[in-house]
Amino acid sequence: MQLDNLDNFLNKKILVQQVKGGSKLTDRQKGSLIGLGLRGIGSKSTLAASAPVLGMVKKVQHVIKVSLA
Repeated sequence: MQLDNLDNFLNKKILVQQVKGGSKLTDRQKGSLIGLGLRGIGSKSTLAASAPVLGMVKKVQHVIKVSLA
């Protein structure tokens, strides 16, 4: 799902899945993955799409896959 307009996700449940490894990410991006509840390739997390969560999703969108839950 395209992340061009993140406002469409606000106040909805989203499913976030990590599809790439995080070893080459910056510390800030690794922190975003941990904040999203992702621990490694294949891990999934269901979250309420608030502004802080969508900000973290935007920072690591090249490592994750997002869909509506």
